[in-house]
Amino acid sequence: MIRGVIIMNDQGKPRLIKFYEFQPPEKQQELVRSIYRVLCSRAENVSNFIKADSLFGPDVRLVYKTFATLYFVFIFDKSENELAVIDLMQVFVETLNKCFREVCELDIVFNFYKVHTILDEIIMGGQVLETSSEEVASAVDAISRPLSLSLSLPLSLRVCVCARALVSSCEWVLRCNRHLLLQLSLRVLEHGAQKYLWLNSTECFFSSLYFLLFRFV
Repeated sequence: MIRGVIIMNDQGKPRLIKFYEFQPPEKQQELVRSIYRVLCSRAENVSNFIKADSLFGPDVRLVYKTFATLYFVFIFDKSENELAVIDLMQVFVETLNKCFREVCELDIVFNFYKVHTILDEIIMGGQVLETSSEEVASAVDAISRPLSLSLSLPLSLRVCVCARALVSSCEWVLRCNRHLLLQLSLRVLEHGAQKYLWLNSTECFFSSLYFLLFRFV
């Protein structure tokens, strides 16, 4: 099982932290600092595999690799093959390079959610899902395409796209309860315009509806 994935820069500042077993935020920061101290003390001619028993318990190891100013760290237990984890790390980096054209630290900082999406296409719940960078890049592109397409549309069409996406995402919440949807719509029409004066009337309606849906649920 993959226990965690960490990306940090050469100054120890984390750019991505993903643990597949619950760790409190304070514990996560402590683990990142401990790992960084270990990495800084490593010589260049030693193995990239490190026993992490003192940090994560018995039979847990981590592998790291340096790309430009970034450390990529994968934490895994004995059920995973060491060489397979290195290949998995390479797949992750190759996918980032395909999505960002030679990924750098700023790409990860300003595209935080996309990096998480890429990682989720490769690893989910600590289990490896995909090992092909082409497949991962295609999946991420398919996820990102509707958003980029909607942003290029005229305002009227953009509102329709957003409305349809909103209805689809909330369908399982409402469970076809038309009565509840009608009540929420009436409340939006009564109070939405005052709360969102900076929006035009159509955008105001859907923004308020989105807010109320998730507030009530």
